[in-house]
Amino acid sequence: MTARKKAAGKEEKPPAQTKLSTKDYEKELARLHVELVKLQEWVVRTGAKVCVLFEGRDGAGKGGTIKALTERVSPRIFRVIALPAPSDREKTQMYMQRYLPHLPAAGEIVIFDRSWYNRAGVERVMGFCSKEEVKVFLRAVPLVERAIIGSGVLLLKYWLEVSEEEQTRRLQARINDERKIWKLSQLDLDSYSHWYDYSRARDDMFLASDTDVAPWFVAQSNDKKRVRLNIISHLLASIPYEPVPRRKVKLPKRQKQGDYREPNRPLRHVPELY
Repeated sequence: MTARKKAAGKEEKPPAQTKLSTKDYEKELARLHVELVKLQEWVVRTGAKVCVLFEGRDGAGKGGTIKALTERVSPRIFRVIALPAPSDREKTQMYMQRYLPHLPAAGEIVIFDRSWYNRAGVERVMGFCSKEEVKVFLRAVPLVERAIIGSGVLLLKYWLEVSEEEQTRRLQARINDERKIWKLSQLDLDSYSHWYDYSRARDDMFLASDTDVAPWFVAQSNDKKRVRLNIISHLLASIPYEPVPRRKVKLPKRQKQGDYREPNRPLRHVPELY
């Protein structure tokens, strides 16, 4: 059985309705992390190019899913791209221009935490671009993605779908938790009241860009643990990777101390408060 099939072993089962325990979640996540390391080695060995887009409403769980996906692999291979608002210069360029330099080279997996689809979502809803600019983007994006895929990039697009009630709960949690308050921007607050404007924008985006060449995959994200496992499993099942043979690793002997002696001088130590 290939590594891809092993990773996809639970894909055909319907989602369980019972609460997923932290123990079961961590056990399954650890298994998937092993597969992600195998994927990483395969990408480096074969020179594959993988690009993964994450889109969804504020609070849908994009950041947490990306963190779960990347926490046990190399950031030099799995590169996360989260671009800020465009500069004045970038605003004068072709819209897709600032995203293209970040596409993967051989042996890389690039993950976009929001992507060029900002134009179809937040820019449209919040009035940062004109209606005509949105129409131009939606006409062009299938052609651009076809060209990206034609260059040898494996493109995966994920939309995380969260309910109104769960979004409210998560955004409220950001307000009340000082560890999370940085996640809540003024734009998030401004966007919150535009639920159905975002729904219309999402629907139009899917209609224009959910193609056979570059389809959208929708993941229900009310349950954070399940959506992370589901997306990682789907990603692994979507890439035809195989385990790369590894040489046996053995620690070499350390050199002998010889004439080395620890220096006799005071050092500035970190206070041991814990």
